[in-house]
Amino acid sequence: MHLNYHFFKFLCPALKDEISGGTISACFSQNKEELIIEISKLDGSPFFIRALLLPSNTSISFPKDFKRSKKNNVDLFPEIIGKRITDIKLLNFERAFHLTLDDTQALLFKMHGSRSNLLYFKDLGTTPFTIFRKELKEDMALTIPELEKSLELTKDRFLELEGNASQFLPTLGKRPRAWLKEAGYLEADMETRFSLMCEVMDMLESPLFTVFNENDNYYLTLLPCVSPIASTADPLEACNIYFQKAVVKKNFENVKNQLLRTLTEKRKKTVNYISKTSQKLEGMENEPPPSQTADIIMANLHQIPVGTEKVSLFDFYANETREIALKRGVSPQKFAEQLYKKSKNKKIEFEQLRKNLAQKEKDLEEIAAEEEFLHDSEDFRSIKSLIKTGDRFSKVQPQIQLPYKRFETEGFEIWVGKSAKANDELLRRYTWKEDIWLHAKDVAGSHVIIKTQSGMVPTKLVLERAAALAAHYSKNKTASLAAVMYTPCKYVRKVKGSLPGAVKVDREKVILVKPEGPEDI
Repeated sequence: MHLNYHFFKFLCPALKDEISGGTISACFSQNKEELIIEISKLDGSPFFIRALLLPSNTSISFPKDFKRSKKNNVDLFPEIIGKRITDIKLLNFERAFHLTLDDTQALLFKMHGSRSNLLYFKDLGTTPFTIFRKELKEDMALTIPELEKSLELTKDRFLELEGNASQFLPTLGKRPRAWLKEAGYLEADMETRFSLMCEVMDMLESPLFTVFNENDNYYLTLLPCVSPIASTADPLEACNIYFQKAVVKKNFENVKNQLLRTLTEKRKKTVNYISKTSQKLEGMENEPPPSQTADIIMANLHQIPVGTEKVSLFDFYANETREIALKRGVSPQKFAEQLYKKSKNKKIEFEQLRKNLAQKEKDLEEIAAEEEFLHDSEDFRSIKSLIKTGDRFSKVQPQIQLPYKRFETEGFEIWVGKSAKANDELLRRYTWKEDIWLHAKDVAGSHVIIKTQSGMVPTKLVLERAAALAAHYSKNKTASLAAVMYTPCKYVRKVKGSLPGAVKVDREKVILVKPEGPEDI
């Protein structure tokens, strides 16, 4: 908040007018760095003090009302409940003040930036009984008298210090020091320096508080400001304006920007997928289906010698003779059957890719709409409404903790177990018998599952990519080539009493792949 002693000179009297004689009725925290104090004023109305002791942004504010959450909060400083506020005292030349309780006790607000804390003293002359930020252990040795300073703000002392502003008035703060520097303080002679110092001290004694923005950060100052966001003569109101801008508004902007970054990343990935899939579909449309080669083989079975691996046959689709490579050890008729099956799978893959492409294009439209909505959003309510109504792209949404990481290739989902225990849970609760199970051979690693779909068989490319992931998430991650075994899940079972992740596997096949991480999938 960058508050200095001079601001507290105005704040403490204003607070005293509001709550002197009142009784503390509640003191609690529902955020790690925030303390809420509720005070019952003499007229019976409530008054709230909110101390936010974030190391990056310490602030104090006075909300008109404060709704305590029903859970996730804790009562603190029980010793002060029921105590009467008899005085509010600012410590001399210090960024600290205390509420005097029942004349002999105190709750000290030490507003020292990243070292800020609240300290409760059972006796004004002793060390603290307890503190809010327990990690600041050195605060337990503080006493109120030793915090106070005595400064002589005379010209003689100024000259004695050779115009050193920080030694003459340590409570100046960053903004007044910057004002002096801009006014030519460092280059000026002693008379001019003292004149500038008196000028800045006069401004610090003027009760006009300004909130302004500089380099996307908010500040509260007593100095004149060229482009103020708000100005007021009420120090309590100034604190509330600052809190609304520097904490609430800043948090909103951070969340909003994070959402926009998430959508931008999602848009890039979606555009990339659309581009690659469109190119692949175009290639598949222009490439003759394997069934044509099968037709040519079946039409010329009588011309193909037994055991041959290459044969020249007339291609009645292209009206020319072409050389066809056959598979060793497989009869031409059987090979043709395999080509028909491959052609059928390619047709299914083609249709699935078209569906995926249509969905991604729809996603892109939704992303653009959500980006526009976010750009126009001005408060948390609108963003919460966006998330509540189903922002599928937001990282802010609460995520169900699943035992696997999920990837997608050509319309097939590939699941990778997160740990040995997660591998067991993945196999037991999230797979069905026809899913394909993969695991790096003879080394520790994650279980990988290809989720099969009705009427669709994973292509060779899907199998290879899943195997590459299985190798990547294993002890063979750095190998140039790794063996990965695979089989339908119905042939994988857990043996009673075995270690987490250990399974019995039947009818497995082995594929050699290069280990590749998700960034390559």
